[in-house]
Parts: sequence; C-alpha cells; structure tokens
Amino acid sequence: MPITCFIRYQIDPFQREAFSTYAEAWGHIIPRCGGQLIGYFLPHEGSNDVAWGLIGFDDLAAYERYRATLRQDPEGRANFQRAQRERFILREERSWLEDVAGTRDQPRQVAP
Repeated sequence: MPITCFIRYQIDPFQREAFSTYAEAWGHIIPRCGGQLIGYFLPHEGSNDVAWGLIGFDDLAAYERYRATLRQDPEGRANFQRAQRERFILREERSWLEDVAGTRDQPRQVAP
C-alpha cells in the first residue's frame, strides 16, 4: 500500500530563504536514501509561516529502510543539524496518508 508522509512546518517567515535552502538539500538526499520526494512547498499567498514537504514510500517497510539509511547519511544529518542550529523551523508535524489508487503521479493531459 503506497503511503505519503505529509510534513507541515511552521517556519520563521523572516528565514524563508534558509528553509528554501534546507528543502533544496533534501532534493537529492531523500531519493538517495530511498524516499520518493514529491516536493517541498513554501507559502506564496495567505499565511507566511507554513510550509510543506511530501515524501512517498511503497509501504511502511520502505519507510523504515529509508529512516535507517537516512540516519547514516552524513549530508542528511548535517541538514537536520543546520535546521536546529539556525532555528528557521519553529514546529514540525507529520501525518501519514494512504495514497488513493490512480491519483498519484498522473501525467499532465493537454486539453484539445
């Protein structure tokens, strides 16, 4: 059963660029460690202190393998430590979502 880890971040709106750099680093760390990075998202309009990250896995076993690999990844650990040191993430919440069959990774269709 495919699952998605939905991460909601409350960020310091005055450190938006720091969070952006943090998120960009995950762009190659997460896939290397076994996760399917769906994306990180910064606020655009409305609330200026909420960002999101979505990471997909084939199942919970794949997530557990990812976690074990990530713990051993020097770049991943350094990215976590940077976030703690610079304190641009004020709060983080994780939710686990079951993917609805036939809705994920669908190609864009051009209207005729």
